[in-house]
Amino acid sequence: MTSTKIPEGCFAINKPRGITSAQVIRDVQVHFNPSKLFKPWVDAERQRQMVESHNQRKKRSKKFVKPIQIKMGHGGTLDPLATGVLILGVGSGTKSLGNFLACTKSYEAVLLFGRATDSYDTEGEVVAKKGFEHVTRESVEEAMGKFRGKMMQRPPIFSAIRIQGKRLYEYAREGKEVPVEIEERPVEVEKLEMGEWMEGGTHEYRWPEAEAGREEKVFADKVLHFGSDITPEPEATAADGEEPGQKRKREADEDEGFDENVPQFPKRPKSSSAPERPPQTAAAAPPAPPCPAPACRIRMTVTSGFYVRSLCHDLGLAVGSLGIMASLIRSRQGDFELGKNVFEYSELAKGETFWGPQVEGMLEEWTTEKAEALAQAAPMTGKVAKGEKGPAGGRHANGDEVKAKEGQVEAEDRERRRNSSSVDA
Repeated sequence: MTSTKIPEGCFAINKPRGITSAQVIRDVQVHFNPSKLFKPWVDAERQRQMVESHNQRKKRSKKFVKPIQIKMGHGGTLDPLATGVLILGVGSGTKSLGNFLACTKSYEAVLLFGRATDSYDTEGEVVAKKGFEHVTRESVEEAMGKFRGKMMQRPPIFSAIRIQGKRLYEYAREGKEVPVEIEERPVEVEKLEMGEWMEGGTHEYRWPEAEAGREEKVFADKVLHFGSDITPEPEATAADGEEPGQKRKREADEDEGFDENVPQFPKRPKSSSAPERPPQTAAAAPPAPPCPAPACRIRMTVTSGFYVRSLCHDLGLAVGSLGIMASLIRSRQGDFELGKNVFEYSELAKGETFWGPQVEGMLEEWTTEKAEALAQAAPMTGKVAKGEKGPAGGRHANGDEVKAKEGQVEAEDRERRRNSSSVDA
């Protein structure tokens, strides 16, 4: 790491569960910015800013001057729920990230039956419930045949789509009809197989506890045709002449209970001579019972623009029940694959002496492979076209096809980012 060579290119990191893809970039920058490995990049960027034109410096001076950050981006968002391959571009490598949107991806997901949520996964609110006792491994494997090959897929409409500037929930709450039909999009499933079948009560996955309001449930059933019965919940009524708000406040106070360790509530009489009780330790909550519904682990290889959550949702309906995604791992994207050439996020905490040589080697390998691929493509075409096959191109060998696909995928990706904060694939 003593070389003055500027480290740039692309590498993949194993994203952990519970954080956004954007947060992964920020976390990586925290380690990269002050590092010895990326000092040449920071110095070069500082020099570039010093030789900017007068007008450029003038514009920059009007803004809050931020410390120089390593330029980074990612090649395809993963939801906070998801883990696995997240491709990161560093410096000039960010220009190649668009190529990764056009390559195939492999996923491993867990599908949990019996519930539907607004987000099509266990992070959302329940909008419908349906029986699952009839769902068997054989019935699911048979239904999976309908989802292989080229098909049309509707995105997760509650979480991913805005119609004329509004989310579908807003139409539901306002009692309005959706002005346009949610369009299906062409996708392809190259591989889809059952990895593991888990009977109810034998797995760790749980239904969400939070439920959506009645308006959202009725609207979901109307739009998505769950076929499940949704019974109205009784309205809260006032008692003993109390206003509804007062009744809720009184019930909330009753639920608070009496805690002598909180002197301000309730107040103790000053004349009381009762001895103080020792602090009481709250009893541990009993473990939640196992989910009675079956679940299955499915593996797939899909093209760009595919929503794994939508597959779980549609597969649940296909077997006469409902389904939500309980887990998601992106095991491969392009030529990056878990267990082979993907950097572990947890290794950042071990310090630059540990992660520095790994990241440096990954960037050098990517740069070498890209240069070799471009050199091989140049004699055939007479020029190097943007999007020619390289480490990012995966199995797409034709440069023109890749460029055309890039344009389509980038347009779809921009639309997804405009409609939603996160997507599966």
